[in-house]
Amino acid sequence: MQPGQRLARGVSRYLRSLGFAAVEEFVPTRGLRVDVMALGPKGELWVIECKSSRADFQSDAKWQGYLDWADRFFWAVDLEFPTDLLPEDTGLIIADAYDAEVIRMAPEQKLPPARRKKMIQKFAMDAARRLQSLRDPRPGRDGALFSLGEGE
Repeated sequence: MQPGQRLARGVSRYLRSLGFAAVEEFVPTRGLRVDVMALGPKGELWVIECKSSRADFQSDAKWQGYLDWADRFFWAVDLEFPTDLLPEDTGLIIADAYDAEVIRMAPEQKLPPARRKKMIQKFAMDAARRLQSLRDPRPGRDGALFSLGEGE
């Protein structure tokens, strides 16, 4: 696992302890991929971007585009990360491969109802497809999960 993936695993474990479900490498819309999207017990949506180094953070030019897709936005970094680089009006999570903790709660900016509905549906579909691919990694030849051919 890469350093960012280890952070995402620790963050996902922590979020599960708070009653959230998390999907790693979630695509809210074409051209954006967030490290962790989390769906909370009250329907809240959080985006968590995992940064493993100063260079990793400084090379991320898309992060502000993620703000429109969640109620709260967080950075997840390890203990050695220079947190003074991170914008103060965002959330902060300190993490490792096994666990995490919210250090600074992100301000809440509630999604519009139509976007929330779209994101929750996309979250559910992506999670279900990933689960299905674990059970059946080889869909039918036409891309369908199953086919009813002759004799079936």
